[in-house]
Amino acid sequence: MEKQVAECARKAYLSGRSRPLQFRLQQLHALYRLITEKEAEISAALKKDINRSQYDTPLFELIGLENDLKLAQSSLSDWAAPRPAKKNLLTLSDQVYTQAEPLGVVLIIGAWNYPWALTLQPLIGAIAAGNAAVVKPSELSKHSSSLLKELLPQYLDQELYPVVTGGVPETQELLQQRFDHIFYTGSSSVGKLVMEAAARHLTPVTLELGGKSPCYIDKDCDMSVACRRITWGKFANCGQTCIAPDYILCEPGIQDRVVQEIQRTLLEFYGEDPKCSLDYGRIINQHHFDRVMALLEGNTATIEGKNDREECYIAPTILRDVSPHSRLMQEEIFGPVLPIVPIGGVDEAIRFINDREKPLALYVFSQDKKVIKRMLSETSSGGVTVNDVFMHYTVNSLPFGGVGNSGIGSYHGKHTFDRLSHHKTCLVKSLAMEGMNQVRYPPQNAVHLKRAKFFLTTRLCSCHRFACVWAILATMVALGLLIALLVVLLKDAPV
Repeated sequence: MEKQVAECARKAYLSGRSRPLQFRLQQLHALYRLITEKEAEISAALKKDINRSQYDTPLFELIGLENDLKLAQSSLSDWAAPRPAKKNLLTLSDQVYTQAEPLGVVLIIGAWNYPWALTLQPLIGAIAAGNAAVVKPSELSKHSSSLLKELLPQYLDQELYPVVTGGVPETQELLQQRFDHIFYTGSSSVGKLVMEAAARHLTPVTLELGGKSPCYIDKDCDMSVACRRITWGKFANCGQTCIAPDYILCEPGIQDRVVQEIQRTLLEFYGEDPKCSLDYGRIINQHHFDRVMALLEGNTATIEGKNDREECYIAPTILRDVSPHSRLMQEEIFGPVLPIVPIGGVDEAIRFINDREKPLALYVFSQDKKVIKRMLSETSSGGVTVNDVFMHYTVNSLPFGGVGNSGIGSYHGKHTFDRLSHHKTCLVKSLAMEGMNQVRYPPQNAVHLKRAKFFLTTRLCSCHRFACVWAILATMVALGLLIALLVVLLKDAPV
């Protein structure tokens, strides 16, 4: 079945109907209608999947999708337009530009933690770029997956944008097919398998992975505000966010204050019993519940509560004085567990971060500009937010993606369009002005080589055809008129 779906999508793409800008705009508008008209159904599905509140679904997923869709619709003609390139003297009168063209058929493998945003954001870029796309939502968020399969064909072209549901066997069968780009969001371990499968067809990939995103708290900052923002980012979606703060680095002297402020904020956000809070989510399934609980073995929590495997509920958990060698620090937690690792200061924090895989996000809380500058310049990560968490993700003019083990490639807004386009190099030359080409034709000599070097290394501004020629001619005419005027004035001047 998966082979037939991929073949059908390619046949639809080869028909050419996904390429006209008007068609792309119509499909983007239809997707916008889906998001806005079916918000209640989407929220209900996510409530069943991870106990997401009706307010958090728009906040964390739908508003961002609406913004991306509005941006794509308003900017598509600019994105798709030829982009002039700088010329040299040898190409002075030529058209020199890049032209964005669709890659073909894209496979989008979504994630379960934000099943709408992390599946449809790549789809927006695929549609805007003129591609066909096979959409594979995660089987773990089963209610959202079923709803997406039901709704998407009601709004979008069914042949160009089919939805394939199912688990590992279906995904493996899809990966056997030839695609022109694979866009995967998930774990690094599965990302390696996706990349291996893509290599068989030399298919380019975008891998949006994760890792352990560190959060450094400097002693010179507003501890109350810092811990409030960290607590929100860590425990939103029950800690199941790829850019959630994975652990805190701070000096031992402020560790007690950090714990106190987080505890106070947890009480403010979720009440005495977070299990009863409408704003506190659940772990996606019992397998992941067991995985997170296993990470806690051998550690003593400073703040914890009663956990419930049947309801996949893990209470907000804080651990202090965590050893860098503990199991908690060896893999991404992806749950509501926050370890605090004591370090000696900014120098040790930088070494600690650089000794590990490059994270998807880095968070720095400090009022010291020197500390901030050092963290930005001396560490490497997919993105950095200073004195807050998550917020770099919300700016769709910024590229979002990882580096090294946390991902390959970036997206959001125009960056998704560019990622899922081929930027074809174009040079259109006239058959006139053949004399200019003598410097490159044989027989060669030292004079020709010198002239060729001059023509090829002299760069000009990027502009449309003949614009530079007319500019030069206009300048020459102006200079000629100026000289003529000076001659007349000097001729008529009294001796």
